[in-house]
Amino acid sequence: MADRLKAIAISEILQISASAKRRKAMGRRVFDLSVGEPDFDTPENIKRAGVAAIENGETKYTALDGDPRLKSAIRDKFARENHLGFLAEEITVSAGAKQILYNALAATLNSGDEVIVPTPFWTSYLDIVAICGGKTVCASTTENHGFLLTPEDLESAVTPRTRWLILNSPSNPSGAVYGPEQLRALGEVLIRHPHVWVLSDDIYEHIVYDGIPFASIAAVVPEIRNRTLTVNGVSKAYAMTGWRIGYAGGPSPLIRAMAVVQSQTTSCPSSVSQAAAVEALNGPQDYLRNRLLSFKARRDLLLEKLRLAPGISCRKPEGAFYAYVNCSGVIGASTPEWGAINSDADFCRYLLDNYGVAVVPGSVFGLSPYFRISYAIAEEDLRDACDLIVRAASDLRLPND
Repeated sequence: MADRLKAIAISEILQISASAKRRKAMGRRVFDLSVGEPDFDTPENIKRAGVAAIENGETKYTALDGDPRLKSAIRDKFARENHLGFLAEEITVSAGAKQILYNALAATLNSGDEVIVPTPFWTSYLDIVAICGGKTVCASTTENHGFLLTPEDLESAVTPRTRWLILNSPSNPSGAVYGPEQLRALGEVLIRHPHVWVLSDDIYEHIVYDGIPFASIAAVVPEIRNRTLTVNGVSKAYAMTGWRIGYAGGPSPLIRAMAVVQSQTTSCPSSVSQAAAVEALNGPQDYLRNRLLSFKARRDLLLEKLRLAPGISCRKPEGAFYAYVNCSGVIGASTPEWGAINSDADFCRYLLDNYGVAVVPGSVFGLSPYFRISYAIAEEDLRDACDLIVRAASDLRLPND
């Protein structure tokens, strides 16, 4: 194994999900709240577009970083929904948003270059930075501040070696959303540091609750538009995780450099998936509202249930389909059968081993003691899983008992 991989392993989230699947295969009842994948099916019109592409023989290579039809649909989407205007040469398409992130960092990072990542973070950010030779600088956020990066903490994290800030809103894992005011405040810091670029991960854009408007930093702070890569994809909003289409808009020199990386790794994304993505972006969007309401109902159910769990609290997430649950009140608790709970990882193992509920410890996301719940599952299953979490917490002998 290459030295750069020695500190990196298969995603712990995927490992937890695989463990849950093994237990199910053994006949055990398991509720998997670990993976961020909508339980909805891909809409019929999008599936039909993929089938039509196959029947029409659209199964050959496309342009390296995106078919012109899809690039046109992406440009229209950015203009319509985000008030961002891009030329065709400022758009790139890859096999998922994760490849967009990899291409951007592989194309720009030299050994030792720094990437600022607010905690809690999506786990892949750190590993992609490491594989590409960079160094992650974690900028801490707090629950009291809504898990949002403050301008002061951003300022403190910037050094002459800083190359990127990765900003994810709505956030995985916290569900935090940066509004226009917060983005503008961060932008004022970035304006003072012209060597710092911004990777804006907007993949959960369509999943924002309670009337909060979605905002993208390139639109809010046009002064930094020419050093911002705005990343998105069809996986979450359109329930197209397996179709593997991500896209981004950014300065053409960066897009060209990313194309070099893609040309020597995967080449073009799937032609069939691209045809389906054109329909996703250009077709009817009305079902997005209904799915948002379903996610909101699940969020509210989860919050209501978790209020009953001793030692556990949960801040209301404003977006995405994750809850970042504070379990500090059960640290130090114990059961005669399982032993002591000394960390959030212990509590998550206790949940899976004893109650069949798979969640992800906050240590994976860089901020403990928390655990992440994905509530992108059927409401009935979520209800049962939450009841089991309440029972698991209630069965513990808490430190103050």
